[in-house]
Amino acid sequence: MNKRKILALAVCAAICSGSMAGCGNKDKKGGGTGHMYGAALAGNPKSLDPQYATDPSSATVIKNLYSGLVMQDKSGNIVCCNAESYNVSEDSCVYTFSLRKDNYWFFDENEDDKITDEECFPVTANDYVFALRRVLDPNMHSPYARDFMCIREAGNVSAGSCGTDALGVRALDDYTLEISLDYPCAELLMLLTTPAAYPCNEDFFLSTKGRYGLDDRSVMSNGPFYVRQWFYDPYGSNNILYMRKNEKNANDKYEVLPSYVSFSVKDSEAEVKQCFKDEEAECFSTNKLGGYNSGKYSIDGQKAITLGLIFNPEDKLYSNLSLRKAVALAADKAALEKEKNSDIQPAYGLIPPAVDILGRSYRDLASDKQFDVSDKAQAQELLAQAKSELKVSSIESVKVIVDSSTIDSRYLHILSQSWQDTLGIYIGIEDLTTAEFNERIENGNYTIALYPLKADFNSGIAVFDKFETVPCLRSAVGGQRVTEGIMNCLSVEDLVNNYTAAERNVLGQYGFVPLFYKNCYLVANKDNDDIIYDPFTGAIDYRIARNYS
Repeated sequence: MNKRKILALAVCAAICSGSMAGCGNKDKKGGGTGHMYGAALAGNPKSLDPQYATDPSSATVIKNLYSGLVMQDKSGNIVCCNAESYNVSEDSCVYTFSLRKDNYWFFDENEDDKITDEECFPVTANDYVFALRRVLDPNMHSPYARDFMCIREAGNVSAGSCGTDALGVRALDDYTLEISLDYPCAELLMLLTTPAAYPCNEDFFLSTKGRYGLDDRSVMSNGPFYVRQWFYDPYGSNNILYMRKNEKNANDKYEVLPSYVSFSVKDSEAEVKQCFKDEEAECFSTNKLGGYNSGKYSIDGQKAITLGLIFNPEDKLYSNLSLRKAVALAADKAALEKEKNSDIQPAYGLIPPAVDILGRSYRDLASDKQFDVSDKAQAQELLAQAKSELKVSSIESVKVIVDSSTIDSRYLHILSQSWQDTLGIYIGIEDLTTAEFNERIENGNYTIALYPLKADFNSGIAVFDKFETVPCLRSAVGGQRVTEGIMNCLSVEDLVNNYTAAERNVLGQYGFVPLFYKNCYLVANKDNDDIIYDPFTGAIDYRIARNYS
């Protein structure tokens, strides 16, 4: 029997059993469990290696495939997951985790939809040691290495000055993990919730001979679901990634409510939306809502994007600091308050409201109004200064390029009017597709762009990382290290102060001028509860999802 037929039979069997499990169980105590979730991915996952993958399709599957020491609950609080407990030394530089003994690796070796004891073995402290060593191994080129520089000797390990065994991570015994730091880091627990800190079994990793995470025979599960089938033909149309509940890891401490998640692998977000429209998927994520409304659908919107102006450093006019500052001070964000809605709000800072610290929005802890520089009179003075410095009598009109998939450009027209009224400069708008926008940015074919700043995970440090890793943003700060010393702090209060100081530093260079905070959305059918969406990675977590259809 060929693989395509096997896949079809597996999905049909799952649909039948999933339908039976989901029927007649709508009571408040246990209703909605056992459902088979239909879902869709906008692209084939590039890799299911948590220490390496970055694309949203991979992030969703990884979130449902693995689990870590700690996790964020629905309220954003950091709670134990595979760690039973942990303690922190008095100097906050040594974290000791006691691991649960009921978290297991499962590899579907027999491909028979049964989880046997022979196919399972415990997750141990050594699996976390190996994972974090992989992240910092310079030969690995993990995109997450820079986020774990607080770990002792991480800098030397990542630079290749010493071996990975020098890293401050060790197994005291099979179920006790110790992480030692070079300095106190108030964000360490948040970092340990990210996929980069998920465990990796060394023996299994080596057995895949370089294919770890690249196919359904090269992944294991220690999380809520395991990969039963993963079939992708770039020239075909029946591409799926099919996951079943990992019964071995489902217990009172770690609930797994659905029985299956079956992903159709599509080529674009438009095709994913069509799956939702055709009722082949329970939900989808998007940056623009379109015709979807909360009366008919469950909509979770979180302001995770900061849209701001960036300027081409090679432009003969806007490379001038006085001119950029004039544009920033003339932006009439008060006028945007009249247009304020659930999708956008005026932005004065870099870190968007969706970034939280211990379950509370960073923007509640540090209001961005402290960065409000609006001043029309000073803007006009700066414009005159810029003309003098540039030796020009007028500033020619330009257009801001905008990725039309992120925001309705009518909001930008409001600010365009304020620039014309205050400065006499016409700044128009050029709407582009995502591909066109990215190509123009990469090629430097723009004067001004409305750039969507979005962190790779829920942390302020991930926002500032972008100013060191993304070329156009690195140019916005003159290539300086903006993350230096931010993580070296004992308390949340110190962390907030460090983030605020870093924001002030970046904003003071006027290479990135924040204009809007923008929502990212999860749209779901009304008969679903507790599908958890991460607007930063794009991951959709089905572990505790309930369906009452």
